Amino acid sequence: MKEIIIQKIIKLKKSYSILILNIKHPLKKIMRANLKVRMSLNDAHYGGNLVDGARLLELFGDVATELLIKNDGDEGLFRAYDSIEFLAPVYAGDFIEVVGEITEIKNTSRKMTFKAWKYIVPKPEISESAADYLQSPILVSKASGTCVVPKEKQRIK
Repeated sequence: MKEIIIQKIIKLKKSYSILILNIKHPLKKIMRANLKVRMSLNDAHYGGNLVDGARLLELFGDVATELLIKNDGDEGLFRAYDSIEFLAPVYAGDFIEVVGEITEIKNTSRKMTFKAWKYIVPKPEISESAADYLQSPILVSKASGTCVVPKEKQRIK
């Protein structure tokens, strides 16, 4: 009998803790995703092997898709960017890490932020295969935007 009462108390405490957690933190947990990619010569669009900023937006979209799948079980749609900043040039051969995070969840919309960092750069002046790992990665772009997942497509509650 004593064991049954203890189990019921534990069950109640867990339910109460989950309820309090959901009230204090409607995001349940911070949802993050990242992607690492090397920019190739195919990504270069301008003279000097400069990569088009639209390539970074494509990477932000890929991270957004992963975040929506993790959060809702559906790819959803990217509705709009609130802001986009290109802060440093990206060249073919650069290694880029993109990090995204869901910052707000509403009924069908998900607000997100994105950052892209350059962390390896080629050193062709030394040799065709030389590269440097940057001790302090360079923030090359940041953005924020909103994605939507229609209610009927949200599989994870």
